[in-house]
Order: sequence, then structure tokens, then C-alpha cells
Amino acid sequence: MLGNFFKNLIAIASIVSLCACDDSSKENKMQNDKLIPRSVLFGNPDKIGVSVSPDAKHISYVAPLEGVLNVYVAPIDDFKNAKPITFDKGRGITNYAWSYDGQNVLYMQDNDGDENYSVYRVNLSTNDILRLTPEGVKAMIIKGSPKHEDELLIAMNDRDARFFDVYKFNIWTGESNKIFENAEGYAHFLGDDSLNIRFATKSLKDGSEKIDQFLGGEGAVEFKVVPFEDTSNTGLLALDSLGSTLYMFDSEGRDTAALYGIDLQTKQRNLIAETDQADIDGVDFEPKTKKIQSYSYTYDKQKTVVIDSSIEKDMKYLQALEDGEMNITSRSYEDTIWVVSYLKDNAPVSYYLYDRSKGKAEFMFVHNSRIGDLKLNKMHPVVIDARDGVKMVSYLTLPKAAGKVSDSLRPEHTAPLVLYVHGGPEARDDWGYNSIHQWLSDRGYAVLSVNYRGSSGFGKKFVRMGDGEWSRKMHEDLLDAVNWAVSNGVTTKDQVAIFGGSYGGYATLVGLTMTPDIFACGVDIVGPSNLATLYDSIPPYWEPFKVSLSKKMGGDTSSEAAMLELSERSPIKYVDHIKKPLLIAQGANDPRVKQAESDQIVDAMKAKGIPVTYLLYPDEGHGFVRPDNKQSFYAIAEHFLGACLKGSVEPVGDDMKNTSMQILNGEDYLHLAK
Repeated sequence: MLGNFFKNLIAIASIVSLCACDDSSKENKMQNDKLIPRSVLFGNPDKIGVSVSPDAKHISYVAPLEGVLNVYVAPIDDFKNAKPITFDKGRGITNYAWSYDGQNVLYMQDNDGDENYSVYRVNLSTNDILRLTPEGVKAMIIKGSPKHEDELLIAMNDRDARFFDVYKFNIWTGESNKIFENAEGYAHFLGDDSLNIRFATKSLKDGSEKIDQFLGGEGAVEFKVVPFEDTSNTGLLALDSLGSTLYMFDSEGRDTAALYGIDLQTKQRNLIAETDQADIDGVDFEPKTKKIQSYSYTYDKQKTVVIDSSIEKDMKYLQALEDGEMNITSRSYEDTIWVVSYLKDNAPVSYYLYDRSKGKAEFMFVHNSRIGDLKLNKMHPVVIDARDGVKMVSYLTLPKAAGKVSDSLRPEHTAPLVLYVHGGPEARDDWGYNSIHQWLSDRGYAVLSVNYRGSSGFGKKFVRMGDGEWSRKMHEDLLDAVNWAVSNGVTTKDQVAIFGGSYGGYATLVGLTMTPDIFACGVDIVGPSNLATLYDSIPPYWEPFKVSLSKKMGGDTSSEAAMLELSERSPIKYVDHIKKPLLIAQGANDPRVKQAESDQIVDAMKAKGIPVTYLLYPDEGHGFVRPDNKQSFYAIAEHFLGACLKGSVEPVGDDMKNTSMQILNGEDYLHLAK
């Protein structure tokens, strides 16, 4: 471990040796006192994950305890007097929920990023913490119920790492009873308020998905087969409180995912909401009946539509209370108290406690008070045309030095550009506060995030356009976005970096190997370098999705020709094309993109004498969670970009002090001062 050795990282020499950029960023470095500290942008938030207990007696949230995120609980009439109920000292806790009795909090935690999540219960009265599920297996909470407050349905892959069996747990004692052994290879389950399994889905050999309905003692019968082209936009959502209506998203027979309610007695399929612009992606339920009261969808920004008149007055009041995207984040069981959040692009998320009986909302706090008074940059939605006419919803954040911006988003002055690529690839970028965008734009860069084809949220046609197009049309979309930025005066073609994690890391490696003249440098976080080895090393519990994954990546991977095709689209094959600086960062416990993906491309570069800096975090997984590790990574990435694109940099200071980071390659390329 070299973390405690480093006190100050000044520059990365490999950049100087690889690109025609001298280290003329001294002038920018003199502006450090004006920069937003990385500790503000990437350090722990004040409070996130705010929730009201079902009995409306308590408020809970996640906040730092001695620098580590833990769960806090406060009386609802004294939310400023919260006390921690968990005491983790490692990676922190962010995933938690209330039991219906309001007396227990449930949380999930893995081991250093391995994603084998265990379920824990904390009792508010005794402060007793009970581990419900065993170590070394992956557990998922399926269902809690107001009718059975002391029980939970939990799925675990303890019998066979590939498949999840379903257990009923007593949350007070930890006693469990297996109620379903998953011999069929189901991937998802849906339970009702009686804690019975009612539906389950499984992948078929052609990539389609079968939804089975469980009819008590009669076993399971086929409910619906979802064609492969619809699988990304169709899925089970919930049952109403009586278990008589099934809610689901469905794109069959249309492009975008619509919201349906299906009467399970009559089989009547009722359309609740649809829009041709984007998938329906959010729903608000009345807590007791599970009746849908509003829905949302997101094209460039989120839009919420109220369909239940009983909450129209509440929603009208709340939507006018603050600017930004308003969301109900939590509701008490009797629906008397709501927690409401407001998302903005250039301000912290704000939280309110709304009392429906009084029709009044009380401001509680913002997620990060340290950015409250800072002048953050606006995030601009923009729709960019790909070369074949495909519309790509994208988001551009400009530095203050870019000056005034026209309606067409043409700034007065150009700036270096960082193309920040989202992972997935079936995910999407959204409008709102984004610490990466704020960090990079504060350092003088324009930042562009692109929903390239294959991204989710824009209908099944857009998703399926990405099938088999990794490093091809999906990468061309990124190049077209760069060309738009150059032609629109945002940047110049010699000042573009590419940066991303997971699929975004893969896109970074593709950019530097297959289009080596486009980008000035690249930052890859947990990105796969070889699609064939990626496919062969997926976690065992991804087994049910293996056929679907192969179709998305490019075909029947059981054939030799298909595996050769994956090799053709793998950055490692084109390592000798790399001629621009590359920074790679990897979590050692990543179960999705294993360490070997980074190891092998680093080894190939070393064998060819190509400089590369490689950072390994032994206590991280698919991304970096520990604050000290995040601080160290972003400090190095900032100096990396500063040397190449000449942006402003903040001194490293103590950012390397407590990190677990190991430099496995490229220490010789770093100028270090003890």
C-alpha cells in the first residue's frame, strides 16, 4: 500500500511524454484559492436517503459518523436531534428501509464492493443489530407487508450461486423458512401483502423472458412471454394491496414503455399512462391501497403527471414551493406525512417535511450545505443529431470562462472538453446536480454527457439500436457528439478528453485504441478491455441473463465466429494504436468487470512499452465508495487532466493520506513529493 506515502501529487509526467502539451498550467494553478474543493464535491454529503417511518413517528436519513455514512433516526417533531442507529466504520451504509411496524430499520451491506449483500435489522428500542442473511451469499429483499409486519420475503443464492431461492424471515428473531426452491432459474419475484410469491420472470434460450403467475397450490402457469426486443422496456412493477391488480411497464406493440394495470380476475388490461416521447419511468402509490396517483417520464427533464384528484391540491402546492424537479421520496402508511425533495442543476438537493392535514411543508435541510452558497454552473439539455439522424438527448455544462451562451448553446469562448460517458450501457444521463459536471466545469472544462444509442429511457427502438454496436455505432454517436461540440464552438478538436466508468470505461479504451487521433487523453474506471473475457467472467447469478447479454453484445457467443467478433470489438486487440495518455482505475473486488480486465490491457501496454498509469483499490468493487478512496482518485484524475488539457488543479493536500490505493503501474510517470 502506497497511500500514506503520498502527500502531494504535482503532475503526471506520462502526459508530457505522450502528447504535445507542455506544462503551461502554472497560471491556472495559481487560481487554486478560487476552486471548489474536491472535498466539497466528492466528500460525504450532509444527509441523503431521507425517509419517514410508516407510523409517522420518526425521520431517518444517511449521514456521516466519524467520516463514514450511517443511518440516523430522529423524532419527527425534532428532526434536528437525530442519533445514529448503525455504526459502520468501513464503506458505509446507504441502502436501508423501514419495517412496517416502525420499530425496525433494515439495511443491506456487502464486503468491500463484492456485491454479496447481507440484510441486517436494527431495533430502535434496544439498538440491537441482527444479521438476517449469511455472509458470502447475495441477498435481496423481495417484500415486506403491513399485514405481516414482523416478516420479510428475501431471496438468496445460498444453495446455488446462479439462482435465488425465496425465504420468509422473522425480522425479530432471524428465523427463516424456505418457501420456494428456484429450480426453474427465475431471476425476479413479485410478492403480495400476504407474503406469497405471485409472479416470477425467467430468461428463455432466445433471449425473451417468460413471466409466470403462481396460483397457490396449483403451481405456476405462463402469464406472458416478453419478446427479446421488449425485455428492456417491459417488467413487473407491483400489486395493489388486495393482490387483485398487477401494475407493469410494457412496450409490446408500441415503442415506449407504457404503464398498465391488469385485473387478474378478468384479465382486463387497462392503460394508465403513456407518452411517445419517453418511457414511463416513475410512479407514486397511495401507501395503503397501492393505487397509482401520479407518474413521471423523462425526455430531457422529468415531467410528473397527477392522475388522482385526491392529491392534486397537495401536488400543486408542492410543485410551486421551489424550483427544480419535485419528487415525493417517502410517505407514512396513513399518508399524513410526506418527505419531498427538489432536484436542481446548480444547487444542492433540498428536503421538506410535508404535513397533509395542515397543507404545509417545512424545510428540513439540503443534501450538502457546503455547496449551498457556491456559484455552480448550469447544466444545459441539448438534443444532438447522430450521423444517421438518431436524436441523442445530451447534457452540456460550461465553465464560467466560456462566457455568455446563445440559445443554440454556442458560447462566447471555447474551452477544453471532457466527454463524460455513462455506464450500463442500458442506463441514461439525466438533468440535475452532478458532482462530476460541477467539478470539471469548475476546473475550466466544458463537460458533455451523451445518451448514445443503447441508452435506456427513450423507447425500445433506441435501446435495441445498441445491440451488437459496441465500439461501432455506439462509439460513432460519441464521436458525432464531439463533432457537434467542435462545430458549435464549445471546444476545439485537439482539446477533447474521454472519461467514464464501466461501459464508459470501455468507451474510453475504445476511444484511445480504435480512434487514437480523436482524444487528447482518457480516464477509464472499471472498464472492460476484452469483451470475450468479460462475457466468460460474469457473476454466476447473471447466468439467467447470459443469452440476453450475448445478444446485446453481438450474437450467439457459443459460436467461434461470434467470439472472434467480440475480439474484434475489444480494445485490447488494438493496444499498439494507443498514443495518448491513459489513466486506469480498478476495484479489486469488482464482480462485474473483474480486475483481470484492467490487468490484461495494462500488461499488453507494458509489453509494448506504452506508458500507462494504473490505480488499484483493494477494498472497492464496481466503482469507488470509501470517501478517502474517492478523494485520492479524483485528485489524480484532476492532475492528469490538468497536465493534458491545461485546466486548473487544486493541490493534492491530504487527499492521499488514508487511501488504500495502490499504483500497480506508472509510478515512474508520476512526479511525487514526499
